[in-house]
Amino acid sequence: MNTGLVRVAAAVPEVTVGNIKKNTSCIAEMVKEADAQNVAVAAFPELCITSYTLGDLFRQRSLMEQSEKHLAWLLEETGNTKTLVVAGMPVYAGDKLYNTAVIFQSGKLLGVVPKAYLPNYSEYYEQRWFTSGIHINEQTIHLAGQEVPFGMDILFESPQIPELVIGVELCEDLWVPFPPHAYQAMAGATVTVNISASNELAGKSEYRAEMIKHQSGRFATGYVYVSAGPGESTTDMVFGGHSVIAENGYLIAVSDTITFEKHMTVTEIDLHRLIHDRILKNTYASGEPARPYRRVAFSAGFTAPRFRHIDKMPFVPGGAAERDARCREVFQIQVTALERRLRHTGSKHMVIGVSGGLDSALALMVAVEAAVRAGLGKDAVVGVVMPGFGSTEATQSLARRLVTAVGATLREISIVNAAKAHLQDLGHSGQADVTYENAQARERTQVLMDLANQLGGIVVGTGDLSELALGFCTYAGDQISMYNVNGGVAKTLIKEIVLYVSRDDMVLGPIAKEIVAIPPSPELLPPEKGAERQDTQKQIGPYELNDFFMYYMLRFQMTPKKILLLAVHAFSEYTEEQIKEQLKMFYRRFITSQFKRSCMPDGPKVGSVSLSPRGDWRMPSDADAEMWIFELED
Repeated sequence: MNTGLVRVAAAVPEVTVGNIKKNTSCIAEMVKEADAQNVAVAAFPELCITSYTLGDLFRQRSLMEQSEKHLAWLLEETGNTKTLVVAGMPVYAGDKLYNTAVIFQSGKLLGVVPKAYLPNYSEYYEQRWFTSGIHINEQTIHLAGQEVPFGMDILFESPQIPELVIGVELCEDLWVPFPPHAYQAMAGATVTVNISASNELAGKSEYRAEMIKHQSGRFATGYVYVSAGPGESTTDMVFGGHSVIAENGYLIAVSDTITFEKHMTVTEIDLHRLIHDRILKNTYASGEPARPYRRVAFSAGFTAPRFRHIDKMPFVPGGAAERDARCREVFQIQVTALERRLRHTGSKHMVIGVSGGLDSALALMVAVEAAVRAGLGKDAVVGVVMPGFGSTEATQSLARRLVTAVGATLREISIVNAAKAHLQDLGHSGQADVTYENAQARERTQVLMDLANQLGGIVVGTGDLSELALGFCTYAGDQISMYNVNGGVAKTLIKEIVLYVSRDDMVLGPIAKEIVAIPPSPELLPPEKGAERQDTQKQIGPYELNDFFMYYMLRFQMTPKKILLLAVHAFSEYTEEQIKEQLKMFYRRFITSQFKRSCMPDGPKVGSVSLSPRGDWRMPSDADAEMWIFELED
């Protein structure tokens, strides 16, 4: 299966200064270990074959001879492995000494890439020993008994995986204004390998990781970075073996604390994500023509996720600080958008149907904050509680308390008699069917619209992104509003925002926790005696799964089989068959519900996934879902 996932490793060996035999033995062991774990590409630190901190010993002839001799031994020792290896060593060529990355696989040298930018400031003196390779192109050298391409103009590509193209750079090359990986990416490289010897200073590791993260995002690449470990000389510096693997602006693996023992940081880079974003962002290829590069082939294969962490809830950051920041930012976007609409329309009131559920709770909080910022009082927001056939006292009480707690104006208008009369006019039997349910949703919308007209205000919608994806909204009912603040927010994130906004409010906080604790329900069917209330997730499936599917389908346009693979890896609490059946249901609902999204009201985009027909998502309303279902059944 073409999973798009390629396993990579940042490997830090136990290095002894100047002990080339010991260093290469350790590297060989780690290459075999990486191969056993199906690692496609393994990066070892800068000058790790000799050690980085040799100083003037780099000019010793015996060092150069032993380096080449043990490289030949290393090639022979790893001849039965399939991992592509990038490792650092000094190379003598054309009467000059270069700091290089040697790239080899299965006993064959594939290329030698010299370092372009040699630091000669502060604690670094590389120009004392080495020559820059910045102008070396289209050359070959004889090394370890093999003729090998040598220069800055080499990329490594896999015929088995056309999307996998690797560019190599060394340490300081990352830090310069126009780094080699920029030109490599523009020429088609999807993964950058940087082998480094960057010493540790207070705060430097965090800065370094941020730089790598941003560079991977800027060029839509995977970035594998590995630095020399603490076995290097500590005469003046300490090296920590910092390993960082980033993908398109996200850190996906970072090494832990400094340790003298050899260690590998392993994960999978998702080429499908990278290629998708390069296709999506049509400005990516609009720059200057790419520099010419020689292409060297190597063998690689796809793998399944094993080391890569996959978030169960991609819309909700895992860490508390990041989650708070996301909630704060999304809430501010919603408030600003609604405030702008208020200022434009000159409306003095906002009308919201409040059910006692999550969506209306968030919309109410957004509306109250927008009213205050627009110079209106909190009471300009009218929270309307509309009991229907299936309403329970528990949720209606929560709705009333919520409206009061935020300082909005409370109105209660029962729709029972109006809905009954409407059903009677239709000659409906009163049986609980689709008409019975939708009549209530449309009656509520009519109440809100007419009340907004009466007050000279606007109806603020409450439906969320997850409901729009699944079509779980009544056409011309709760699907309609004059402005919908929740249309870009997934259900799994709404819960977190509600808790965040209400956290420090002694009155609102406990109410919000009660709302979050109640399973989502449309409450359109009266519960039978002794039966539980209507449960949305029993009807359409768990929101955590549906939001997961939605994210990967819309954000990266992944295939059903790829989404299934990731979901099985992320959700151990469900069987593969359960996930597959839920994914089929998701596709059926998503594809057939486009007509509801085609006329959705205005509302702000808050994240990378949006279903607005005026923005991110355009599709025909009469598409067939069978192609996606067939792939899962095949």
